[in-house]
Amino acid sequence: MNAPDASAGDELQQLQGLRAELARSQQQVADMAAAQEEFLRAVSHDLRAPLRHVTSYGTLVREVLGDLPPEVLRGAEVQEALGFLAPMDQSARRMGLMIDGLQTLVRASRAPLRLQPVPLGGAIAQARAALAAAEAGRGVEWRIASDLPTLQADPTLLQELLVQLLGNALKFTRPVAHACITVSADAAPAGQVAFTVQDNGVGFDPARAGSLFGVFQRLHRETEFDGVGAGLALCRAVAQRHGAQISATAVPGGGCTVRVCWPA
Repeated sequence: MNAPDASAGDELQQLQGLRAELARSQQQVADMAAAQEEFLRAVSHDLRAPLRHVTSYGTLVREVLGDLPPEVLRGAEVQEALGFLAPMDQSARRMGLMIDGLQTLVRASRAPLRLQPVPLGGAIAQARAALAAAEAGRGVEWRIASDLPTLQADPTLLQELLVQLLGNALKFTRPVAHACITVSADAAPAGQVAFTVQDNGVGFDPARAGSLFGVFQRLHRETEFDGVGAGLALCRAVAQRHGAQISATAVPGGGCTVRVCWPA
């Protein structure tokens, strides 16, 4: 009887060791996530003050130059100085949008997760209503499937994800004569549900898809499309908080398809 008892004791000891190792690993992951959130919070908060100085003093410089006598104001050097202020203002506004993006990411990562059944069709309708200004004056064809699933989700965070996805589809179909955006259910493994948002816009180089959901990652020039590249990073953060996965495929000039796979 001693040998079996010893074997069982060894197995129990190994199991306890594995559980302790798993707990340490989970704690390390939690600590890293907390440190990342704290870093983003500090950066997004502490950059506000110097940014305000840049924007306010730029305005003051423009006012001072505007008070110069007309003959001096028309001089080449003063006009050159005024020309320098324009890109400075533009960069300051862009930095402000980047800080806003960081703060949104922090809020999405730290907000309490209040899960409840959310019919995706209704959430899509709300997101479209929030994007009415971006769609104004355009003849966008929407194809919203009637069999969209109900998700166990935080309604507020899900709404942020959908506004970003549909907003991107609207933005990148802007150059297309007949824009078409499709939202449909998709096949998913057992225990999951999936949906896709597909557009016929400009698409992107599939070789760069790996960086698409990174913070401040852009696949198009700023002169072509607005934004700072924080929207899809927010989508990934929201998806990860729900245990969901998000991916994208595209063809240059052939549109983009974003697939979201959600725990059922």
